Amino acid sequence: MATGVSAAASSRPLMDYEAKISHLAGGYGRYNRVVVLFSWFPTFAVMLNLFSDVFFTMIPESYHCKPDPKLLPSSFLLSNFSKQGYLNLTIPWVNGSGLSHCELFKYPSNTSELSAKVPREMVPCTRGWEYSNVAGLQSNFVTEWNLVCSDYWKIPVQHICFMTGWILGYVFVGTLCDWLGRRRGFLLSINLSSLFGVAVCLSSSSVVFLLMRLCQGAMLAGVFVSSYISRLELCDPPHRLMAAMVGGFFAVSAELLLPGIAVVCRNWPVLQAVATLPLLLLLSYWCCASVFPESPRWLLATDQIPQAKRSLQEFATRNGVCLQDEIYPGETLLSEIDSAHGLDCHPRYYSVLELRRTRVIWKNCLILSFTLFIGTGIQYCFTRNLHIYSTKFYFGYFLRAITGALACIFICLSVNHFGRRGMLLLSAIITGLSSLLLLALTQYLQGGLVLVLSVVGLLFSQALAMLSAFFACEVMPTVVRGGCFGLVMAAGCVGMAASSLMELQNNGGYFLHHVIFASFAVLSVLCIMLLPESKRKSLPDSLKEGESQRRPPLFLSRPDRDNLPLLCTRPPLSDYNPDNYARLVSATRKMLTKDSLPYRIAAPAHPPLLSDSDSQERESQREVIL
Repeated sequence: MATGVSAAASSRPLMDYEAKISHLAGGYGRYNRVVVLFSWFPTFAVMLNLFSDVFFTMIPESYHCKPDPKLLPSSFLLSNFSKQGYLNLTIPWVNGSGLSHCELFKYPSNTSELSAKVPREMVPCTRGWEYSNVAGLQSNFVTEWNLVCSDYWKIPVQHICFMTGWILGYVFVGTLCDWLGRRRGFLLSINLSSLFGVAVCLSSSSVVFLLMRLCQGAMLAGVFVSSYISRLELCDPPHRLMAAMVGGFFAVSAELLLPGIAVVCRNWPVLQAVATLPLLLLLSYWCCASVFPESPRWLLATDQIPQAKRSLQEFATRNGVCLQDEIYPGETLLSEIDSAHGLDCHPRYYSVLELRRTRVIWKNCLILSFTLFIGTGIQYCFTRNLHIYSTKFYFGYFLRAITGALACIFICLSVNHFGRRGMLLLSAIITGLSSLLLLALTQYLQGGLVLVLSVVGLLFSQALAMLSAFFACEVMPTVVRGGCFGLVMAAGCVGMAASSLMELQNNGGYFLHHVIFASFAVLSVLCIMLLPESKRKSLPDSLKEGESQRRPPLFLSRPDRDNLPLLCTRPPLSDYNPDNYARLVSATRKMLTKDSLPYRIAAPAHPPLLSDSDSQERESQREVIL
């Protein structure tokens, strides 16, 4: 939503931030590095809360009904049976899975014999369940409220509600970051996520737990999107990729540390409290504005000139660059900002609704949303194949975390050399091929080959998801980066929620799920060809700059290719340089408006040889003589 914008103001070009502003304010200097460092800690806190949902909703490997003495004959004596013999006579045995999870034997009340020969009927559990330890925890969301058997459907519903909160948070808080700023969006999200995290610890029922997790998910998404886009806006083009991928390593470290934290905590409220603790520590960012300042790029893009000048002066000072001395070229920077944006400009704010008037930005947003949706949704197909090789929880968990770390390393080593679009295309191709091979040849392959294909597919699907998010943040304009990036990330959460829909149907549609995502992966190869390339390029700030991004050729043309001179058009040479002219005008205006000039034209100390009256008399006499 643009407010108070005239046609001339909306068409006014913005200054190139990297070329004319960033390096004069210190570039990617010491202070920028410190701020980027502090932007990685929110990623760790957010991912700690995200992956804790796996432990909260984990179903124990073994559980069965508690025996009910009321269902046994009145003459039954427990002392005559061992514990295992007692369970065998009271709980049905299911071939392949052991004791029944959901049923008990009910004996006739008038019988005096307790054996398998007595006619008996099977009834649902009446006294609850007995559970084994849950992946390091003694109790979790499932065991606390007995969400098994007839109430099993509440587990995937909880995950769907949690992902719904993330979807809403990405969209709405991302838009708020474009209206209120990156810092205000971050502080709002971190305060509410801490509050809802404490409320989850105090949940008294499964319904309250679901609602609090939904609200916390929305605020955690806001923390992630605000810190991610602020981090990239403070980096120059050579350091953007590494800054984003180090954030990915922080996320992987949270995933790797979580099992050990769960073993120490033992109970789910304690684990939730420990996961909320980093969010509470991040509240210190409210008091220390210097560790998470407002993005000067966003302030300039939205024409908040006084705030932008103060922010740039702070960055320049902390980076060891002086903007106040006349002998430095940085002195003209603040004047050029006034000249480029005008003296009477008003702040302009935009929302994702502006995408209705664009073509290139909307196309890029749609394609990257599609690739991120595929990258997150197809991971369920690969992780489910890992269960064929091993049913242990920690095997699949740590393998997923390790492949995530390898995906970060792969992106760091390849993307700056071969480009964003090329590596995104390669990741989509390998993901699609791995998925198609598993679909067609799983029943003919040995377990080791299935494991290799699943690991390769999981590796490149995570690379596809990470690179899609990073690419989206680079190609979206600053004025709508929060909302557009939120839309892309929301599509990724939809893909994550698709796995819960399969579990809600007891994996009845798994094959169709796999076929659909494999087809989408192949289709995404054609869509990625339409994306621009952002390697070593400045971030677009205005909608006009976002629309000017064009798709480069996939393969570079040969340097020795024949050129037709008659068809080569060269721009006419001109001595006029608008940048030099703008500098001259701004410097002249500033010199004329200054109270203290570096030099002063003083009046002569001695009186003139002729007074004004004498000179006028002599002039009149000369005219009479002539």
